[in-house]
Amino acid sequence: MCYADGMARKSTRSKLVLTPDEVTLLDHLHRSRTASQRDVQRARVLWLYYTGENIAMIMKAVGMTRKSVSKWINKALTMGVAAGLKDTPHGSKPTLTEEAKAWVVHVACSKPKDFGYAAEVWSRQALAQHARKHAKAQGHSSLAKASKATVQRILVDQPLQPHKVTYYLQRRDPAFESKMRDVLVVYQEVALQNQQPTAADSRDKVITVSVDEKPGVQAIANTAPDLPPVPGKHPTIARDHEYQRLGTCSILAALDLHTGHVTARVERRHRSREFIALLKDLDAHYPPDYTIRILLDNHSAHISKETRAFLITRPNRFKYVHTPTHGSWLNIVETLFGKMARTFLRHIRVGSWEELRDRILKGIAERNKAPVVHRWKKFELVSA
Repeated sequence: MCYADGMARKSTRSKLVLTPDEVTLLDHLHRSRTASQRDVQRARVLWLYYTGENIAMIMKAVGMTRKSVSKWINKALTMGVAAGLKDTPHGSKPTLTEEAKAWVVHVACSKPKDFGYAAEVWSRQALAQHARKHAKAQGHSSLAKASKATVQRILVDQPLQPHKVTYYLQRRDPAFESKMRDVLVVYQEVALQNQQPTAADSRDKVITVSVDEKPGVQAIANTAPDLPPVPGKHPTIARDHEYQRLGTCSILAALDLHTGHVTARVERRHRSREFIALLKDLDAHYPPDYTIRILLDNHSAHISKETRAFLITRPNRFKYVHTPTHGSWLNIVETLFGKMARTFLRHIRVGSWEELRDRILKGIAERNKAPVVHRWKKFELVSA
């Protein structure tokens, strides 16, 4: 038997009969730009067959073998379009028991080092490997081939994220609330004093300052000069990546809550002698008949034997109000340090430690020319 040249043999395969909904589905899917390539390719095979194209033309149009094209067409003819677009599942899907899931959750809530591993936290891969290795011995054979995806699904159901760490602060001061209330009462008193028309005369000879230190300010020197901006070419300052460390300093500052004036020292260390020097500066700055009320934290230098010996020589001159342990955020001078970090300390480069000290003191002097009074505005906890 022979055929005319170019004439293809007529297919004995049945035509694909579609409902209007199936026609709409295939028409949309074979044109889709967002569906997976696999689904688009299979939909195109079925669409071309539905429109009357033969197998050879479909093979050429979609770039598939005859076997693959025939497979998807036959599935659609025998099981429907929906089945023709999907893979036939192989084997039986393993069933994860609730006990197996609970075991994975228990392991995830423990640290890897508890099981002899070096890591501090679990990754999904490490948790899956541990499950595959030890599940059978624990009576959970359904986890014998657990993958990262399996572990992830179990964790999402809880939900659990054992690969992440969030930080908390343990309250170690049993008198935290009362100390916090004392600090807020001081801020409230200062706010009321500052609202008076003649605030300077309404303080009852008490001046309140907020004292703290900003440690670890680095003295960093360039190893190559900065290059200035060039209009039209380089809009920013250019700086070499390499630098030289020249040490660090601590800024000891006292912020006047009435006037905004800053009394400060820049030291290499923060010991009792440096803190006493700051107290002497405050003593010299304010009138001798005033009491200086100081808000400060529990740093050892503030209550050391040397500091107490100095305070004895100045009776009734200084009065301490301590912030709670781990409550330095209540000290309003922290806002001053934040302002320094965002202004004259930002990107600072110096040639020596002494230059860093001088520039910090100059920045504070510039600020004292236009002082800003820092205010605490939230007093709800005072009456709580």
